[in-house]
Amino acid sequence: MTVVCKRMQSDDDDESPAKCRERRRRRIEMRRVAVISAASASPSSSKNSEENRMENSGFTAESKRICKEEGKDVSASSSSNSLAEDMEGFSSKAVITSPREAPKTVPTFGSISVLGRSRDMEDAICIRTNLCLPELSRRQRVHFFAVYDGHGGPHVAELCKERMHVLLAEELKRVDCMFRGESGVGGRSTIEEQQEGRQFVKQVELEDQWKRVLRRSFERMDEMAMNTCACGSVGYMCRCHSMEVALGGSTAVVAILTDNHIVVANCGDSRAVLCRGGRAIPLSVDHKPDRSDELARIEVAGGRVIFVNGARVEGILAMSRAIGDKFLKPVVISEPEITFTKMVPEDECLILASDGLWDVISSKLACEAALECLGEGNPSSATIDLNARPQIGDERAEALYSSRSDLAAAVLTRLALARKSTDNISVIVVDLKRR
Repeated sequence: MTVVCKRMQSDDDDESPAKCRERRRRRIEMRRVAVISAASASPSSSKNSEENRMENSGFTAESKRICKEEGKDVSASSSSNSLAEDMEGFSSKAVITSPREAPKTVPTFGSISVLGRSRDMEDAICIRTNLCLPELSRRQRVHFFAVYDGHGGPHVAELCKERMHVLLAEELKRVDCMFRGESGVGGRSTIEEQQEGRQFVKQVELEDQWKRVLRRSFERMDEMAMNTCACGSVGYMCRCHSMEVALGGSTAVVAILTDNHIVVANCGDSRAVLCRGGRAIPLSVDHKPDRSDELARIEVAGGRVIFVNGARVEGILAMSRAIGDKFLKPVVISEPEITFTKMVPEDECLILASDGLWDVISSKLACEAALECLGEGNPSSATIDLNARPQIGDERAEALYSSRSDLAAAVLTRLALARKSTDNISVIVVDLKRR
């Protein structure tokens, strides 16, 4: 306090230390009230509205006089920076809060990918929890789950595993920039809108934005796949045969998990199924060449569906949509079909798998088997990390599986093998009850 008095006395030597302390006390009190006022009322640039707010907030004529004598603007004195400097060491009821960050939570999941009875391994799985915090999810974390089933070699599936989630994150950032440019506030709703229950984006607009982001991500992934050789070279600057690039492809089923929604994008015959209240709800529809709408599209594009060991595009490919497959463009397209599902308390688990599972197991049976593995009876997940600690009742299972979701994925895989599945089998099980 002595230092403060000396500094003020340099300006006016006639003032005593007592007057310095009094002016300091009144200035702090005035700024404290200014902060409380700013928190309860919207800022205004006009002088009249500023004075009215000062009067309504309890500012006295003496406080205004102090502002004028010191040559300071009231709005400037209420800024967070000056407040932190001038009120250091003093208590205040005014609280300055920063934007709330989403809690960093990891959903409970299990996954498995096996060669099965196939000669080569062409499947790939990609899981990225806490991928990003986009505006489309109101800055809540999103989780990425994907199953890729390659054909003509594993390189396209592996490329999707490495790059699809990266492209998706880039597209989400691009949408974030658009929101900021349009609203100027990062797409967040105001306090008044929150109180009235309004959303910062209408539901239909939200779904359209997600669909645009996912379609663009698949489109970019397809372009990359058609210009990347199995050896890793981009374009045609390698010595590999041109057919290495032309014949490779992969299906892709991608699920984006937010706090309130499940967004699924599917291209090919891999599948996503939601278990809700004991029922199996398909979140994707397989793209088979003999599906009526796909058959019509193929014929319009000048292609044919030939039945050779099942329906195949040009007698070659057993699916009508895929990433890559340059040799079959434009008949085989990479555009995904997208579903947008609002989550409810009855949701139990989400299953993503390649056709190695779905060719021999129905969606209903898969849900029944998964729910049997995810049954209750173990300690609460609130105190145990289910992705890191064994939670299975069987001691032998505890040594093999780190969670009930891992056990569910393994049981589904064994069930498919027991039913003579001849393809690679890849399964992801997300426990929605223990998110």
